[in-house]
Amino acid sequence: MTNKPAQATLLPDNIAALTAYSSAKSEKISGNTWLNANESPYTKEACIEIRALNRYPDPQPQVVIDAYSTYASVDSDQVIMTRGADEGIELLVRTYCEPAKDRISLFLPTYGMYKVTADTHNVQINSLSQDLLLNGEVKDIINAVSGSKLVFICNPNNPTGAVTSVEKIAELTKSLANKAIVVVDEAYIEFSESYSCALLIKDFDNLVVLRTLSKAFALAGLRTGFMLGAKNTLAPVRKVIAPYPVSTVVAQIAANALCSDAITQMRRQVVILNKAKATLIDWLEQSPAVSKILSGEGNFVTLQLKDKALLTLATNTGLIMRPFKLYNQDNWLRISIGNEQELKSVKDWLNAISAQV
Repeated sequence: MTNKPAQATLLPDNIAALTAYSSAKSEKISGNTWLNANESPYTKEACIEIRALNRYPDPQPQVVIDAYSTYASVDSDQVIMTRGADEGIELLVRTYCEPAKDRISLFLPTYGMYKVTADTHNVQINSLSQDLLLNGEVKDIINAVSGSKLVFICNPNNPTGAVTSVEKIAELTKSLANKAIVVVDEAYIEFSESYSCALLIKDFDNLVVLRTLSKAFALAGLRTGFMLGAKNTLAPVRKVIAPYPVSTVVAQIAANALCSDAITQMRRQVVILNKAKATLIDWLEQSPAVSKILSGEGNFVTLQLKDKALLTLATNTGLIMRPFKLYNQDNWLRISIGNEQELKSVKDWLNAISAQV
C-alpha cells in the first residue's frame, strides 16, 4: 500500500485539478520591450507619507472612495475598493456562490481569471460563446445563462476587444432581476468610455461593475480596483472582504491618481494611446505575415499570424508580446499599445517577418 504525502491527502480535489492562471508576468522571459501585459507605457511619480504605518489603515479609505465615486458618477456607498479587479471577481464568487452547487456563466474567449476563481471555489462554469453575447437575441442569452448565480461580461472583452452595448446589457440585467447578478468587468473602459454601464447601477440592484487603476491610470503595480454596485448588493461583500485590504501607501497613491489634474492627464494619455493603436492596426493590415486582426476596443490589438514561428524573431530581439491559443488555433498574438519607441520595435519586427512570408 502506497502512502500519499500529507498535502495530497489534505488537498481538495478541485484544487488538485486546478490549472493556475498564467499571467503575462508568470513566465520568466528576458526582454527589453514589454508589450505583453496590457500595461500603460506611462510612469507615475508618487509622494508618500509614511509616518502612520504603525497604525492599521482605514479598511475602505474614504478619500479614495469619495474620489472614485465622483469619477464614476455613483454614490460613495456604491463603491468598494479592492486589490485589483481580480479581488472583486473572487469576492463575488465567494460571497454569492455556494461551492459544489452554484454556477457562473462566461462568454468565451474571455479573461481567464473568471474560470480560475470558479474552479478554486468549486463553482460550476457554464461556458457560452462571445458570438452569442454579441449577436444573439436577449431571450436566447437569458435561456442560455439560466440557473447561473453570476453572469460575467468583460466589456471591452479581453483578449478580443469586442464590446457589448449598454442597451443590451441593461436589457439582460432587467431580464435577470432576482435570478442572477450581471458582472460587467470594465478594466479597459477608459479606452471606450461610451460603453460604461456604471450609470445603470441606479436602475438595477443585480448589476455589479468592476474597475481598475491598472490600465489607463498606469498603476498596474499598485493592484487597485473598485467594485461598483447597489448598496444592498455590496453589503454581503463587505462582510466577506479582508479586514484591511488596502494599505496606507496604496490609498495615498490612489487618491493622488484620482485628483482632477491626474484624471485629465490620464484622458490625454488615452487619446495618444488610441491614436497609436490605429497606427499599429494600419501596419498590421499591410503586413503579409498577418492573417487576421481583431481590432476591438482596449489598449491592445489581437491578431493571428500566418505562422507562429514568426514570433521567434521578436523574442530573439527582446520584443515581448503575448502569444496564446484562441479558437483552437495556437498562432494568435496580443500586442499591448506602448510608446512610440516600443511600437517602432513592433514595426521593425513586422518589416522583418514580412520579408519571410
